[in-house]
Amino acid sequence: MHRSYHRWRSPHLGRDMDLLVFGHGGRPLIVFPTSMGAFFDYEDRGMVGAISDKLESGVVQLFCATTLDTETFYARGWPARLRIERYLAWERYVMDELLPFVTQANGSSTAGVTGCSFGGYHALTMALRHPDRLTSCITMGGAFDVSGFLGGYYDQDLYLLCPPHFLPQLSEPWYLDRYRQNKWVLVTGEADGCKPENELAARLLSEKSIPYSYYVWGSGSVHDWPEWRKMAAAYIP
Repeated sequence: MHRSYHRWRSPHLGRDMDLLVFGHGGRPLIVFPTSMGAFFDYEDRGMVGAISDKLESGVVQLFCATTLDTETFYARGWPARLRIERYLAWERYVMDELLPFVTQANGSSTAGVTGCSFGGYHALTMALRHPDRLTSCITMGGAFDVSGFLGGYYDQDLYLLCPPHFLPQLSEPWYLDRYRQNKWVLVTGEADGCKPENELAARLLSEKSIPYSYYVWGSGSVHDWPEWRKMAAAYIP
């Protein structure tokens, strides 16, 4: 299986950002790590191995990204507004640096996004905010409401970074038309503490007439990597 490591200094963030790429071609899929996780977690936790057949056959190509959780929603010692601004800068890195790299490496001008737990938050939020360029979204055990992370602080930018808040009010055809053309997959376990957030996200998509798939795994499925490895094998790409 093709595996390559990349690192460059981001002009948007003023720091080095790491990336791992797996596979030689196929549908490009940007992977966001779990809460405060690292770009190598998807490999270390067995997720890459779980879909190795699809990577080796050229069905999908993974781009395992770096997030800035410890400088944004988990930076509890930082001022709330600064944390939001840092997240928006990271979003610009994703769209203006990472996605062009994906296009150069893969040839596709669009990509899918995926993530487990808080990585699912990043995936859903980015796909909803940029449906013209991020055209598929697969979340596993996703957590989507970040309104409680900033100690009561709330502004327009936080509203627009919180899918359960902005999606019910969204009416612009430019967004809704693209949402209805894109792929949305929400997966959770029956014993996953994030199941209510997934149920809400599925309901909100349904209320906007956005086609989606929602799967709840039984047999006591919980919020953990062994479950996500099985889900990845089933639903990626």
